[in-house]
Order: sequence, then C-alpha cells, then structure tokens
Amino acid sequence: QVQLVDSGGGLVQAGGSLRLSCAASGRTFSGYHMGWFRQTPGKDRDFVAAISMSGDITTYADSVKGRFTISRDNARNTVYLQMNSLKPEDTAVYYCAAARVYYSAYANHYNYWGQGTQVTVSS
Repeated sequence: QVQLVDSGGGLVQAGGSLRLSCAASGRTFSGYHMGWFRQTPGKDRDFVAAISMSGDITTYADSVKGRFTISRDNARNTVYLQMNSLKPEDTAVYYCAAARVYYSAYANHYNYWGQGTQVTVSS
C-alpha cells in the first residue's frame, strides 16, 4: 500500500508558476512509476506527465510540453510537478498517482492516487 498526499496548488495569474508536490508513504517509493493527471468538472482525468522509477525517463502531454517538468526525489519519497507559463486552460484539480507495473499515460494503469490539489489560473 502507498499513501499519496498532493500539495502546492493555488490561484495564480496567467504566465505564472506553481510547483506541486506529492509525498508518498508506505511501501518503497522508488519501486513505483509516478504520474500526474488533471481533471475538470464533467471530464475524464487527463494525463499530464509521468516519470520512471529511477527518474531517467519522463513523458509529457503535448499540451504541457516545454512548460511543465516532472521530477522525483527518491530519498525524500516525493514527486514534483513544476508548472511554468501557466494558462487558464491549465485550471484543474491535479492528482499524483503511483503505478506498480506500468510506465504509462493511462489512468487505469495506476494503482494509488493522491487526494488532488486545485490549480486555478486567472486570465
């Protein structure tokens, strides 16, 4: 079992930055691929970024490529999402997730989820 706690969301103006954090407890954090997803009301949870167990492979949705950076610190059991040049369309609840087996952009491949943190970008 892995428990994930998301934090770092907030209200920011367009063009601004935020850094989300996801702290993990429980089983060995370094044994999980990690991902960030986001969701707006009435829509499915969309993939944002993923990072492999060791942190050497990262993948991004086209909509955030070049603006967002995913990273992890296995010594601190934490994964981060640095979000720069934020746009109003980035407004969503952001969730981190952990996958035991698959390095994936598909939400149903992830086994554990954080509670979510709201990001609101004003124009």
